[in-house]
Amino acid sequence: MESIATDVLNAELISREDLNETLSIVRVRPDGGRVPDFQPGQFVRLGLPKPDQGAPTAGRPGRVRMTRRAYSIASSPLTTDHLEFFVVRIEEGALTPRLWEIPVGGRLWMDSQAKGEFTIDLAPPGADLVMVSTGTGIAPFLSMLRTYAENRPWRRFVLINGARYASDLGYRDELERVCRGDESVRYIPLVTREPEGSPWTGLRGRVQTVLEPEMYERLAGVPLDPARAHVFLCGNPDMIDTVEALLVARGFVTDTHQQKGNIHFERYW
Repeated sequence: MESIATDVLNAELISREDLNETLSIVRVRPDGGRVPDFQPGQFVRLGLPKPDQGAPTAGRPGRVRMTRRAYSIASSPLTTDHLEFFVVRIEEGALTPRLWEIPVGGRLWMDSQAKGEFTIDLAPPGADLVMVSTGTGIAPFLSMLRTYAENRPWRRFVLINGARYASDLGYRDELERVCRGDESVRYIPLVTREPEGSPWTGLRGRVQTVLEPEMYERLAGVPLDPARAHVFLCGNPDMIDTVEALLVARGFVTDTHQQKGNIHFERYW
């Protein structure tokens, strides 16, 4: 739990769409009605006062100890009146169970400045972009797709999203609709724990199975070529480590401050 002082709560929860008991799409509007400038792939923090304190008010700003957590932005910077987040409820977490208790119209704290370097600028124009995510790690890639779909800087945008159950696949309808209208975009969802006999007829397994050369080329329509592709990883740290090692063995290079490469990642928790 983070013990950092701040002033008044400065934002409003304007909508919440629950996918199931643990996943929700939330939209937050800052006071003043205009979101901070940001690039797709960046994040802001959301926060609430620690539970042993009363909520700050305009008449009693004080200095309040906060619980704050970083969330990648799912909305596009073209939308300027609110930010959208894809949030998973961690039952033992210090913040998300309390976020679930905020009604529409309720108050919370939000950063006034976006941060992060996990942006599409890490790849050159015309590259094949391979976006590999687990769970809510899809959020930054959705922001990129929403922002650049009309002026796309990629040759191919392949979005792989792994989840436990089909109901955990956030934004599935939107992404399938995008693919129907844009042949440069491929959306590849897959699940690991969906019961046999359910309505799900898509892929099963972990995201790395899609990166096997023959399967990837069949699903993406192009080979997974380190000379043309940049791979962005966001989500479970174990997934990131596994996929990074797999790609390095195939000739990809991890991008660091010391060397330029074509593997980029955001450790989402």
